[in-house]
Amino acid sequence: MNTKTAIITIAGRPNVGKSTLTNYLVGEKIAIVSNKPQTTRNRICGIVTKDNLQFIFMDTPGYHRARTKLGDYMVSTVRESISDVDATILVVEPIPSVGAQEEALIERIRATHCPAILAINKIDTVEKDKLLEVIAVYSATGVFDSIIPISAKTGDGVDELLAECEKYAQEGPFLFPDDVTTDQPERQVMAEIIREKLLWCLDKEIPHGTAVEINTFSERDNGIIDLDATIYCEKASHKGIIIGKQGAMLKKISSLARADCEKFMGTKVYLTTWVKVKENWRDSDFMVRNFGYSE
Repeated sequence: MNTKTAIITIAGRPNVGKSTLTNYLVGEKIAIVSNKPQTTRNRICGIVTKDNLQFIFMDTPGYHRARTKLGDYMVSTVRESISDVDATILVVEPIPSVGAQEEALIERIRATHCPAILAINKIDTVEKDKLLEVIAVYSATGVFDSIIPISAKTGDGVDELLAECEKYAQEGPFLFPDDVTTDQPERQVMAEIIREKLLWCLDKEIPHGTAVEINTFSERDNGIIDLDATIYCEKASHKGIIIGKQGAMLKKISSLARADCEKFMGTKVYLTTWVKVKENWRDSDFMVRNFGYSE
């Protein structure tokens, strides 16, 4: 049986639903999601294997105007992901105008001559006839091979999107074993799960100034996993908020994270969390690299 692979970048502005789409395509949660912008910081590969086809979907950070060293890294990751791939899926909201972030990404697609699909997400939030205006606006750019309305939340249109992706598959061996769903090491997945719960539980700027480091990841003979993690924040006042009154907030974050870690690993997890302050780490090249945000 001849096998084929396609490496496809998923790009778009923050909060447009890229990670939700990646998770739906893969069939399990490999990318964290929240209603806050810039949830995804790294490029995450979601791997879908169907018969003789393997898709490597690269979920990228939301494209935005960078204000920190971390932001610079995230924007650079997006730009570099739209090159030397078989295709790019640009995910947009059902709004009949091309925003500044979309214009910048379209220009990148045009400059790299990367084949592109437009996925109009969140169609479950608008009337169907309003989609025609959105389709017309993006058709006029002339860079998309196809335009597919979808709902990453409900799965509507996602099968059609995946079928369209098959056109870009190239003959060659699979790049990953057929039972693998992500390229992320398990400890990285655990760190991201904890960071997701920080985004869920904390308000305003605080969760954006956090990073998670896994200090210990070990498995006992009976399969139980011991996980020791440090949450870093930028201010001493933020540390107090993360811990909460009598440790209540940290306990809530840890409890939610442990449940998802157990679901991902398929076994019991003992999670210990600590909170430390690293002032302004997002503007430090050294600290950004130290937390794993490097090329």
